[in-house]
Amino acid sequence: MPIQRLQTNARMSQAVIANGFVFLAGQVASDTAADVAGQTAQIVAKIDALLKEAGSDKTRIVQATIWLADHKTFGEMNTVWDAWVPEGHAPARACVESALAFPPYTVEIGVIAAV
Repeated sequence: MPIQRLQTNARMSQAVIANGFVFLAGQVASDTAADVAGQTAQIVAKIDALLKEAGSDKTRIVQATIWLADHKTFGEMNTVWDAWVPEGHAPARACVESALAFPPYTVEIGVIAAV
């Protein structure tokens, strides 16, 4: 089975395509000054771009994991998420509160999609 890696560096790949699926690394915002909604909007735009590069799109996401630095921002994140997910294409999803690797990050999202 061939494996293709996208946007790879010494530590990780932003996306790995294998066995008909694309696995995205956890995506975080570039502008950490933004609030949770702003960071979430940046992240879903990154996900759209990576999925496109991999030959997929958000209608083919089968699983999503969302990490929030503070569970109190769940509604704020969901406002952006719900507007982004196409009706009838909601993936299986988990959302947890977790300390993120860099304190200014308020949300991180990883997805798996069919190619």
